[in-house]
Amino acid sequence: MWHTTHLTVLTVLLIAAGLSTVVTFVAARRRSDPADLPGTGIPLLDAAFLAGGPGRVVDTVLVRMHQEGRVIVSRGGLVTVTSNTAYDEVEAALLVAAGDLRQRDLPGLRRAVMTSDAVQRIGDRLAAHGLMLDPALLRRARSARRLLWLVVLAIPVSTVVGSILAAGRPAAERPLLGGATALLFAGVVLLVTTRPGRGRITRAGRRQLGQLTGTGWRPRHGVGVASGALLGVVALEGVNAGLPDEELQAAMLAAARPVPVPGPSSSSGSSCSSGPANWCGSSDPGSSGGSSSCGSSSCGSSSGCGSSSSSCGSSSSSCGSSSSSCGSSSSCGGGSSCGS
Repeated sequence: MWHTTHLTVLTVLLIAAGLSTVVTFVAARRRSDPADLPGTGIPLLDAAFLAGGPGRVVDTVLVRMHQEGRVIVSRGGLVTVTSNTAYDEVEAALLVAAGDLRQRDLPGLRRAVMTSDAVQRIGDRLAAHGLMLDPALLRRARSARRLLWLVVLAIPVSTVVGSILAAGRPAAERPLLGGATALLFAGVVLLVTTRPGRGRITRAGRRQLGQLTGTGWRPRHGVGVASGALLGVVALEGVNAGLPDEELQAAMLAAARPVPVPGPSSSSGSSCSSGPANWCGSSDPGSSGGSSSCGSSSCGSSSGCGSSSSSCGSSSSSCGSSSSSCGSSSSCGGGSSCGS
């Protein structure tokens, strides 16, 4: 009978869409390397990524190298590397991005380092520890959930249309309203329980940031001879929080402004020469919402930076510096994108 076929088809579709959504939802939250919160002992660049995404990592490294006299950033935004010494993978990526001449415009240098494997791996590590949600898995979960939405919406629509077409016919030929209602209820429950949230930063990530913000945090690792207090502020709040060097601050804020990102586009921007930049370019890199690109665009939280209001980092930061973004199509929360 038509009504039996109708209910069977809807049931099969709901089961398939529901299983797909649940599987991707669980995968997006899986921690491959569970660990306790590092608290105030979290490495400097990990804290920067968590609070502001890839852009914040690059800004923090640039400020550190500038403080140590290893790079010079002109008012016009030209970065000159004065030392070939790299103390970590991100600095090594920066030296490579600067090229043989050891000079490059700040926006281009920033974008290249943001999408580098060294910076993207920081996001992967945070996701493995359960502090952030992997943006690629998060996108799959949202795509599966959109399919589930379509199936849920199809239940009442097809039932109403079927009832209209079967008006005046025997009850055996009409849609089973009780069965359709049960399916609709089950679909709504699945939608509610598999809601992925608006950003990339997890509850654990927000708790971690809560241990750092507002406490005058001084990083224990990755500071070098630069000012730990200054780097802590830059990592958590971005260069817009106030740098003692006004020329450096002006140049870095200008570099974080939205600009077109060259190259083939994927989800939202550019691509990385070594492969897709998973933590840049998609929406919601960080904590709760927003979108970012690893080149220089604005991000948000929850998204791109971080927590509920940034793209890749903390709850109110944005990608790049408060106004930057990450750029390529994928690795900015969270909240969030890629941020400052």
